[in-house]
Amino acid sequence: MAELSIAEAMQQFLAASKLRGGIQALQIEDVWEDIMGKTIARYTDKLQIIGDKLIITTHVAPLRNELVYQKEKIKQRVNEALKEKIIKDVIVQ
Repeated sequence: MAELSIAEAMQQFLAASKLRGGIQALQIEDVWEDIMGKTIARYTDKLQIIGDKLIITTHVAPLRNELVYQKEKIKQRVNEALKEKIIKDVIVQ
């Protein structure tokens, strides 16, 4: 039996767990203001990860339109923040 560090064991557990998306969404929420700026962070209602999709919810129509135009940039910045290419699509609601 191979020995694993706690970090390695947690990574293996999360890779196989349904909790992974929720935990990654929490990680994104922690750095969302740094990634997108204070104004966008303030008016973002909810962030979710379902599969390989980041779902951003906002009630502000002009912000929603701006986020639609920035989908590629958001995807790139989030993947850089998570240090993995997890997000393949961004959905703005």
